Amino acid sequence: MRSSLPKMMHPVCGRPMVAWPVAAARDAGAGRVAVIVSPQRDLADVLPEGIETVVQPEPDGTGGAVRAALPLIRDAETVVVVPGDHPLISGELLGELLAAHAEAKAAATVMSVELADPGAYGRLVRTGDGEVERIVETKHPENVPAEILAIREISTSTFAFDGPALAGALERLTNDNEAGEYYLGDVLPLLRADGARVAAYRCPDPAANLGINHRADLALAATEARRRILERHMLAGVTIVDPAAAWIDAQVEIEADTTIEPGSVLRGATRIGPGCTVGPHTTLIDSTLGAEASVVRSHLVEAQVGERCSVGPFAHLRPGAMLAAGAKAGTFVEIKNSNIGENTKVPHLSYVGDADVGDGANVGAGTVTANYDGFTKNRTKIGEGARIGVDTALVAPVEIGDGAYTGAGAVIREDVPAGALGVSRVDQRNIEGFAERKNAENVAQETDKAEEDETGGAA
Repeated sequence: MRSSLPKMMHPVCGRPMVAWPVAAARDAGAGRVAVIVSPQRDLADVLPEGIETVVQPEPDGTGGAVRAALPLIRDAETVVVVPGDHPLISGELLGELLAAHAEAKAAATVMSVELADPGAYGRLVRTGDGEVERIVETKHPENVPAEILAIREISTSTFAFDGPALAGALERLTNDNEAGEYYLGDVLPLLRADGARVAAYRCPDPAANLGINHRADLALAATEARRRILERHMLAGVTIVDPAAAWIDAQVEIEADTTIEPGSVLRGATRIGPGCTVGPHTTLIDSTLGAEASVVRSHLVEAQVGERCSVGPFAHLRPGAMLAAGAKAGTFVEIKNSNIGENTKVPHLSYVGDADVGDGANVGAGTVTANYDGFTKNRTKIGEGARIGVDTALVAPVEIGDGAYTGAGAVIREDVPAGALGVSRVDQRNIEGFAERKNAENVAQETDKAEEDETGGAA
């Protein structure tokens, strides 16, 4: 991966790579899920609650990894092994694997796929009657017979096992191969030697075998995962105008009759209610939209937008911004850590930070809450039905009472009582003839400059 971030922690559509097979295992009904980790890279911080980790002391192959979990395997009736770097495996496919495993009454069932170009994947070798005999690794194809390389059915490295049978085979596993590694697939001949049956479930989805080894693989997997996410939402009643221009993370929830316009990015734990319009060119990160809200060409992070609210274009709602039903945050408005009341309007060109704005208020263009005094953040309170004039600076801590007004251009440093008008300006004074005198000064300056250029500045 050429990265300081462990491979398994790289995100695929907003979810760490390793969390995808974990989610699939849970969807398939796993009672206990364990992730094999290296001593240097604990993945516990990115795993869901209740997931165990088991340390593999040294990187000695897939068999060595599974053998590190022997105490868990001995206690389990059925064990499913899934590669941590296969994010496109699903709970549905694992369920089908388990059903095939139970029907075959096998000690082991391998999930396989057939590929036109099997590449360096391990080939599934069958007996004359179609039973699974073994898996042949082809990382060093020069040492593999041509008839084996010609096989197109490959192992996905996903297995279902009888727990006690797997435990016994792992204890006899050797690393007598070109790579000097313990291959999990090598337990299959050991099980057959014990008289147990080894079966195969041929997976209908080749993407289940898509493992990630570098960032090109990561992009390929993310593209397919995104396609599936978009399809799921569209089948659930969401309109996505251009699926090629919408990026939606795995955990995002969208209710029916919402429209996602092109260029929209929905990330993290974002929740969108019914009948909303998002975009074009809108980013929502860990944010919530109520029913019939509209967010156009805006950027929201950890914000809560109530039903029927209007946001944008070009608005920025930062963490802690909370808009009650029917509120508006208009063009070039920034809101942070503030509560905006029902039907309150902040139409344009304003900054509202660390403020509580009552229901039905109107905040005029160019309003700024001066919330930071150089040491602490202070709050501004604007009462219900208040009217804040254009270009008002509210120097916190300060309170504007219910139904109060501020005059245009006011700098409000003291509380304004309910129903009062707060102003802070001197009377307007007009200076007659100013433009004529100013023009004359400009002409004189241009003449002096021209003469200086001609003489080269010499005295």
